[in-house]
Amino acid sequence: MENNNNMYQHLVEIDEPENDFYLPDYDEEEKDSNFIFIINTILSGTARLNVLLPTVTILAFTIFAPILTSDGQCNKFEQYITGIFLILSAISCVFFSFTDSFKSARGRLHYGVATFSGIWTFNGRRIKPCVPRDYRLRWSDIFHASLSLIAFLTFAASHNDVLHCYHFVVPRKVINTVPLVIGFVISLLFVIFPSRRRGIGYPFLLQSDI
Repeated sequence: MENNNNMYQHLVEIDEPENDFYLPDYDEEEKDSNFIFIINTILSGTARLNVLLPTVTILAFTIFAPILTSDGQCNKFEQYITGIFLILSAISCVFFSFTDSFKSARGRLHYGVATFSGIWTFNGRRIKPCVPRDYRLRWSDIFHASLSLIAFLTFAASHNDVLHCYHFVVPRKVINTVPLVIGFVISLLFVIFPSRRRGIGYPFLLQSDI
């Protein structure tokens, strides 16, 4: 009798499925893939902020602003020079937002400016990309250029030397807080609505087609 019970228990243990083996949950895998895709999109957009934001223009303005304004103690002439430099810097923010590039049939890289009719190359030659309509100026380009311009003007307007040069009195709390808030919002918008332009300053070594 005891042998029969042992044999029956042995057969039951063989028929029961082991807990270590189970079918994969495809819903969880799909959720994980979607989560990874979202994370990769956010990280790729964050990595391009140094290109989308007017980093070079802000750096140049930080270097030359104390020189042109004499550390904030500027005269009328220096006020004009500083104003011209500020306008040129603002124009450069908009200009670089409209630049783009493409590769010719020979694999040579060409830079240009996006227009409503296509892309205008800097070399003056009549070299066009394979699909010219893909390089036309869009409303999204104007949106990105406006964000870049706002970011630069916010930084320039909060610069101590510029404020002292034009005798503007702004509370320090506003100077320390407003640029950070605006910079965060603009960076967030650049990540959510990324630009497809690969203009001047774009790291082409990171492109997927190279």
